[in-house]
Amino acid sequence: MAEEKKQPVFCKVAELRPGTYGLNLTVKVVSTKVVTQRGPGRQMRLVECLVGDETGMIIFTARNDQVELMKEGATVILRNAKIDLFKGSMRLAVDKWGRVESTADATFSVKEDSNLSLIEFEVVNVVEV
Repeated sequence: MAEEKKQPVFCKVAELRPGTYGLNLTVKVVSTKVVTQRGPGRQMRLVECLVGDETGMIIFTARNDQVELMKEGATVILRNAKIDLFKGSMRLAVDKWGRVESTADATFSVKEDSNLSLIEFEVVNVVEV
């Protein structure tokens, strides 16, 4: 009995919350900013990209090979992405378990007045009694 492959569930930027993972999104790259680019030896490239869809924007941290796909104006599919908190703000990331794929240009316009990375979250440890 062959197991049926489940279709990935895609979410919107506005639905993202701290601590979530296994996210699939189709986003447009609004802008990119190189954070680090280490030279010869251990190659490490880190680029912060502002990505978004029709519901909002968030900073996506692209690493190494992912950087090539993150060109301004490009539409990409982020598979198995997760939300990291960096200095209290949400960042979208795809680690070694996920994928960044180039795709056909999206028809939506990015909602640029709603940047989720500008919202500050406080990490609260809940202690059950």
